[in-house]
Amino acid sequence: MKKTIISVISAIMLGAMVVGCGNGSANSSDANKGAASEAAAYEAVTVKHQLGEVTITEKPESVVVFDLGVLDILDTLEVEVAGVVKSSLPDYLSAYNDDKYGDIGGLKEPDLEGIYELEPDLIIISGRQADFYEDLSEIAPTINVALDNANYIESIKSNISTLADIFEVEDKASEVVAEIDTKVAEASEAIKSEAEGKKALVILANDGNISAYGPGSRFALVDALGFEAVDATLDNSTHGQAIGYEYISEKNPDYLFVIDRSAAIGTEGASSAKQSLENDLVKSTNAYKEGNIIYLDATYWYLAGGGVNSLQSMIEEVHSAVK
Repeated sequence: MKKTIISVISAIMLGAMVVGCGNGSANSSDANKGAASEAAAYEAVTVKHQLGEVTITEKPESVVVFDLGVLDILDTLEVEVAGVVKSSLPDYLSAYNDDKYGDIGGLKEPDLEGIYELEPDLIIISGRQADFYEDLSEIAPTINVALDNANYIESIKSNISTLADIFEVEDKASEVVAEIDTKVAEASEAIKSEAEGKKALVILANDGNISAYGPGSRFALVDALGFEAVDATLDNSTHGQAIGYEYISEKNPDYLFVIDRSAAIGTEGASSAKQSLENDLVKSTNAYKEGNIIYLDATYWYLAGGGVNSLQSMIEEVHSAVK
C-alpha cells in the first residue's frame, strides 16, 4: 500500500515537474518569438549613394556622423549618435562636445582607431571623407550623403527621408519636410515678386581671395529659390571659380551674397570679407548702391549646409534680402 502511495506521489511530482518545465519552455519560446518578431518588424533600408550601395537590416544603435548637416538632421529628428567631429562643431550643435560623444577626428582626417573603438553599426560621411570610404566600410556599413547641388533642396529632403527610414522616425520627418516646403514657397514667392529681372552673384571670400559660384554649385540655394544668376557659365567645382574685384564690377550684380570662409573656420588675423569688399570696384555695382550686399552666416553655408536648421536659416537669409 505504501509503495502504491509513494508511486502516486512520485507520479504527481513528476507530472508537476514536467508541466513546470513545459511552462518554462513555453515562456522561453514566447520570449524568443517576441524578439524575433521585433527584429522582423524592422524593414530593411537600401541606400544607394555615390560610392556604393548599403543595405541596413537592423536599426542602428551606435552611429558615427562626419557630416555636420546630417548631424543637424539627426538632432532635429531626435536620433542619438555615438561619435562626431568635435573640432568643427558650430555653436548651435555645441551640445555634442559632451564627453558622452566620441571624437572621431577631423572632417578630412578621420580617427580610424577611435571610430573602431566606438563599435559603430553605421557610419555617415559626405564629400570631405570620400577618400576614406573603403577604410571606414571595413569598420561598419558606411553611407555617403553628399548633396546633389543641381537639385539642392530636393537632395536635402531626400537625405531627411532616407535617415527617417533608417531610424524609423518617418512621422517626425514628414513634419520637418512640410516646414521646409512652406519656407521655400514663401521665399520663392517673395523673390519672384520683389526681384524679378534682378541678377545675383554668390561669392566665397577667404582673406582677400574670392571665388564665385553659379547655378548647380554648393551654394545653389540662392538660384534654387528663384534668383537669376549674373553668370551661368561659372565653374561649379567645390572651390568655385577664382575671380577678382574687376569681375564683380564688370558683371554688376543687383544682389551680392557673401560667405566669409575665414569667419567660418576661425582663421586668426584674416581680414573680414566686408573689409576686403569695400573698395571702389565693388562700390560701383548696383548691389552696393541699392544696399543689396548680403553677408551670409558662414557657419550654415560653409560648414553645416544640408541640415534642417541650417537650411531653414539659409532660406530665411536669402528671403530677407528682398524683404
